[in-house]
Amino acid sequence: MLAVPGRPPVDTSLWAIEMKWDGIRAIARQFNGQCRFYSRNNRDLSGSFPELITAFAGLLDGRDVLIDGEIVAPEPGTGVPSFSRLQRRMHVVRPTAELLRAVPVQYLVFDLLDDSGKSLMSLPYAERRARLDKLEIDLPLARTPPYYVNVDANTMLGVARDHGLEGIVSKRLDSTYQPGRRSPAWIKTPLRRTTEVVVAGWLPGNGRYSGIFGSIVMGAYDNAGRLVHIGNVGTGWTMRDRKALQLRLNEIARHDSPFDIPPPRPVATMARWVEPELVADVEFREASAEGLRHPSWRGLRPDRSPHEAKLPLSD
Repeated sequence: MLAVPGRPPVDTSLWAIEMKWDGIRAIARQFNGQCRFYSRNNRDLSGSFPELITAFAGLLDGRDVLIDGEIVAPEPGTGVPSFSRLQRRMHVVRPTAELLRAVPVQYLVFDLLDDSGKSLMSLPYAERRARLDKLEIDLPLARTPPYYVNVDANTMLGVARDHGLEGIVSKRLDSTYQPGRRSPAWIKTPLRRTTEVVVAGWLPGNGRYSGIFGSIVMGAYDNAGRLVHIGNVGTGWTMRDRKALQLRLNEIARHDSPFDIPPPRPVATMARWVEPELVADVEFREASAEGLRHPSWRGLRPDRSPHEAKLPLSD
C-alpha cells in the first residue's frame, strides 16, 4: 500500500502519524522458520541483507507472519537513516563481512499483514498496529517505531525536522491495507521535495570528468504513458560513484533516444542514450513545465519500476 503526497490532515483525531524513514520499502515474509525480504517490485532483497535474515531467524519463535516496513542505514553517532549510506548496500547481492560492518542496516516495522496464515489486511490500521505491538519486535536490527495519535501534524513535522528525518506519514486509523494501491488514506509529507526519474542518457563531462558523464538526462512518464524529458542532473556523486554509474550506463547503451516526446535540441545533439531501465531518486527545489530546477542525485532505486516514475507536480 502506497501513500499519496500532500499536506497532513488538520484534524488528526481520526489519524495516526508515523515518521517517514529514508530507506527502501520491504515486505518481510517469515514462513516455516525461514524469512525472505521483498521490494515493492517483488525483487528478492534477502541476499543483500543477510543480517536481517539472521535477526528474524530467532524472532517470534518461528511464527508465520507477513510484515511491512522499511530497511534503513543509520548514520553513525546520530542514528538518522541515510539513503546515501544505504546505496552502498542496495546493489550488492552478496555483501562481504567488511561491508556488513561498515554499513549496518535496520528493519523498521510499521504494519502486520498476516499472522499465522490469517490475513489482517481487511482490519483497520489501529487494530493491525495493536496486534503488531503485541509481537514486541524490538531488536538492534529489527524494531517497531512508535506511532502517534491525537497530536498536531505540524508539531510532528517540527520533530522530524529537528531530528534530521525525512518527514511524516499520516494514516487513517480506520484504513484497511490495500496492496498495490496509492491510497489517500495514507498521506506522506516530506520535508524536502524528492521524485523518481528514469535515467534516459548522459551528457559527456569535461575537465576532471573527461571520459565519463557530466550530467544524467532525466525522464518521467506523463499521464498518457509517454516518456518525457524533465531536465538533467549533474550533482550528487563522488568520483568513485560517477565511475561506477558510468560502467552501468555503458552496459545499457542504445543508439536512439528513448523519449516519446523529443527532448530539447541541445540535449538531443549531445546526449549518449541508454535503455530506460534505471530508476533514480533525485532531490529538487521546484518543478515547472521546463523540468526540475536545481536537482541533486540521491541514488538509484532498484526497488522501483521505470513506469512508476511519474511527472512531478509543478509548483
